[in-house]
Amino acid sequence: MSTKTKGKIGVVIEEHFDETEYRRFNEFFPEHGYEVEYLSNLWGQPQLTFKGNDHEEEATVTVDFQDVSPEDYEGIILIGGYAMDRLRYQVNPQPGQPNKSPAVEFLRHAVAKMDNHTLKIGTICHSLWLFCADVALLKGRKVTCAHNIICDVENSGGIVIYQGEETAATYVDGSLITGKHPGVVEEFMEVFLQEVNQKDRELIASAES
Repeated sequence: MSTKTKGKIGVVIEEHFDETEYRRFNEFFPEHGYEVEYLSNLWGQPQLTFKGNDHEEEATVTVDFQDVSPEDYEGIILIGGYAMDRLRYQVNPQPGQPNKSPAVEFLRHAVAKMDNHTLKIGTICHSLWLFCADVALLKGRKVTCAHNIICDVENSGGIVIYQGEETAATYVDGSLITGKHPGVVEEFMEVFLQEVNQKDRELIASAES
């Protein structure tokens, strides 16, 4: 007998993903009633298996960006590690042309929904790298991230938020939820879930009014 969930959390992933985040996402969100579905560029294959940074965890993905829409999810998370850098790759870049990788194209659609307050997007650690593939996606947004990529984020127009001499543990700017690194994954997941639940309450209230 299947159990009805509150919806799906889409997690964007590729090779060299952060394994701490992977394990905790798989535990935390189902415990709170959400299905976790992993998405990637499958390069025309029915499935691909990616290894994590520590070569201990593997994620087999069967869902391609081109087969889903951001509207299919209650929220979307870009996993940390080096996965988002790999997903920025485009086969035939052209001078003056925006990045056309499947992941960046999918993110553009997701950000449009985020800016309409109908979708929450979460990033943690290095995963803002995917936003950095197109300045239009990040310019003017207040975020936190791993110290390693502060320059990348700022060069893409993002505004990095600090707590003392470190970047903030987590930060919420509208419907964008960002986390510093895997060491704050528990706080990040709690904040992300609160934001997703708040969105759902607002949508229900709007439908009833």
